[in-house]
Amino acid sequence: VLKIKEFTYTVTLHDLDVVNARAGGIFSLFFGGGLEITDEVRERVDDTVKQWIEEGKATLVPGVLFIDECHMLDIEAFSFLARAMESELAPILILATNRGKTKIRGTDIEAPHGIPIDMLDRLLIINTEPYRKEEIREIVKIRAGEEGIEISDEAIEYLAELGEKTSLRYAVQLLAPASILAGGKRVEKEHITKAEEYFADIKRSINYVENLEGMLR
Repeated sequence: VLKIKEFTYTVTLHDLDVVNARAGGIFSLFFGGGLEITDEVRERVDDTVKQWIEEGKATLVPGVLFIDECHMLDIEAFSFLARAMESELAPILILATNRGKTKIRGTDIEAPHGIPIDMLDRLLIINTEPYRKEEIREIVKIRAGEEGIEISDEAIEYLAELGEKTSLRYAVQLLAPASILAGGKRVEKEHITKAEEYFADIKRSINYVENLEGMLR
């Protein structure tokens, strides 16, 4: 009886790059290490994948490349990304930043969000809104659950108010020290306020330093 089995393998382009790079390097085959993925290897893999797609042997599932604080990238990194975006096999690129107009790293050029203009022309810009109190409350609950921290509703409510006044990151970061102050037991509001006394948010820190500078003048 003739049986036909169909096998489906999920691999990334990087996996294929590594396999082809090892196959092309005699030194790597015998001694390991020394692996280099050259432009020629990438082009060869890209051509092979395109051929597989045309023949129906493969299906391309685009990945997602998320880069936070993208204003920290320098001009060379943006040039590389701009070239990579032109590839048919390029992943979906998501950049995030909280900067307005600032200098592009590695240059004296000021640009919106610290991103070169020619790169901005290729992007769709989405403006995000600050978290609302209700959203901060839910995020704090989820984070506490992930870290295995038992916390009272009153403490969560206080952290939500604190996150609205300062930042979500500051509110979430207070969970760990508050849990230590609680001795591993349920975190209450007083543990949060005590942790808040020990660790200042950005605004309080700036005010403290400015007052200190005024005293030293």
